[in-house]
Amino acid sequence: MGVDFKDLVPKTPVKLEDLGGKIIAIDAYNAIYQFLAIIRQPDGRPLKDSTGKVTSHLSGLFYRTSNLVEMGIKTIYVFDGIPPTLKAAEIERRRQVKVEAAVHYEKAVAIGDTAKMRMFAQATMTMKDYMKDDAMKLLSLMGLPCVQAPSEGEAQAAHMTRRGDADYCASQDYDSLLFGAPRLLRNVTISGRRKLPSKNIYIDIVPEVIELSKALDECGLTYEQLIDMGILIGTDYNPVGIKGLGPKTALKLIKQYGTLENALPNIKNATFPVEPNCIREIFLHPQVTDNYKLEWKELNVEGVIDFLCRQKEFSEERVKKSLDKMLEGSKKQKGKVSLEKWFG
Repeated sequence: MGVDFKDLVPKTPVKLEDLGGKIIAIDAYNAIYQFLAIIRQPDGRPLKDSTGKVTSHLSGLFYRTSNLVEMGIKTIYVFDGIPPTLKAAEIERRRQVKVEAAVHYEKAVAIGDTAKMRMFAQATMTMKDYMKDDAMKLLSLMGLPCVQAPSEGEAQAAHMTRRGDADYCASQDYDSLLFGAPRLLRNVTISGRRKLPSKNIYIDIVPEVIELSKALDECGLTYEQLIDMGILIGTDYNPVGIKGLGPKTALKLIKQYGTLENALPNIKNATFPVEPNCIREIFLHPQVTDNYKLEWKELNVEGVIDFLCRQKEFSEERVKKSLDKMLEGSKKQKGKVSLEKWFG
């Protein structure tokens, strides 16, 4: 879900090729779910190997990440750990959505409606343990570091960006701003031409940067007030928020009353399932770790080919083509770094 800030914060379009040399900490689960939703057959079924295991996420992860490496971008994939207890309601809500989508999918299959089959199939996908294991194995073979977060991946990615270990925190969710990410990069794993759901319309999705400082200036809020506004709208820890209260009204209330506690008495029927300060604490003091090692190693070409082509049945010709481009991009980046050091 994530907090709805899309109409409130300033965004700056950026070209991926202009991010060469930058380090991006990517919310791994967020990216993998995007791949699982987008990379599908016309009837909505995901890509699978002959054993029945889903490979859509591996396809997206390999081809998109190899493209980023080719451009000289250094990626770090950050994986979720144990979710906060307060996220239980949102997790249950998502599970119920998937159950209902599965029912609608079967109905669409019965009448042969491929458009609806694809739409509802996307909503049924869940992450399996083997998907995470396969993803981490592939990234390791590609020589790219992974970080295991103790809790929320986006909180860990935001923490790493604040520490200066990454230049950007990448996620589709605006929650990264609530976790204090100084620079949020959106659309990095799904940029390109995309078809709108249930419509025969295509749009160009471009990467965009949102700077926390500019967002705060634009809204006229402090960081703590931005969190309070997010809680009013609704977060993963209070999915409903205040019923009928949208982002613009929430912004107005926080600016007028200063804090969530001061605003609540002035909102009709304002109730929360938990104490608001418990939600606030998750964003202000998230469970993160400094116990990680960032090391970019040499690409294991034969290892990637064996894993993707021989084990997961990918096209060897296509995989080798991407690997060649990846190697060429890495060489160019190393040459560029050497020149910068020489003339620096």
